[in-house]
Amino acid sequence: MPTPALIRALADIDTVFGGWTSPAETGCERCFAPEDTAWLRTPRARLPLDLLRRFVHKAPDHFADHAAVMRRLLPQCAHAMADGTLGDVGWAPHGLSRVDWRSWPAEQAAAVEAFVLAWWQDVLAAPEPPYPAEDVFETCASILGTMTPLLDRWEPGPAADGHLVACARSWLYDLVSDDWPFTWWSPDDQAAGAGQLQAWLARNAPERLRARGEADLAVRTELAGLPYDERWADPYRSGPAATD
Repeated sequence: MPTPALIRALADIDTVFGGWTSPAETGCERCFAPEDTAWLRTPRARLPLDLLRRFVHKAPDHFADHAAVMRRLLPQCAHAMADGTLGDVGWAPHGLSRVDWRSWPAEQAAAVEAFVLAWWQDVLAAPEPPYPAEDVFETCASILGTMTPLLDRWEPGPAADGHLVACARSWLYDLVSDDWPFTWWSPDDQAAGAGQLQAWLARNAPERLRARGEADLAVRTELAGLPYDERWADPYRSGPAATD
């Protein structure tokens, strides 16, 4: 059951973007048949899911007006992201991460941001969300262009701490070496992003991980927050629990 905040955010997306089209869109004729791109010129009609997935993940240069395409797709796309029918959200850049939606009219930009944050918080509250939390985190961060509001909303809780365990396991192999832990999101300053995530984990994760019986993982998050030389000189690195 979606959280009330997500239900409201989806309703706003429907209101703000319902009826949008990309009126002159022809798309990439090598990738899409004419009957495929006709959907983008037709308001409100529900696309076949496989076509929606292809449109959402295609690079902007496959369209005459990529921003208009994303506006057209947003109502159906947002619902599919929330209910898990969009498919794997973690394998490629999402279309919203490739448009300057913050430059859109204020009502539109606010609706996008509210949806992304509500979706993230809905995932944190669900013990078994449709997508792994680490994939949703990367998708949301790439759309927002920042991790900060996602980390700020990652409050302790049974489900949220379970996702913290999974994310720490996924990210720490790279973070302990100061490497970028994400697959396809590539901001301009990856070093600063990795440092932000290391610091947040070292500050917020250890106690929550230990409470879930993840003592070794907790130590690794603490190490990731240390300066590089201190991290690798720590006695833990040569102890029996060291795995990296």
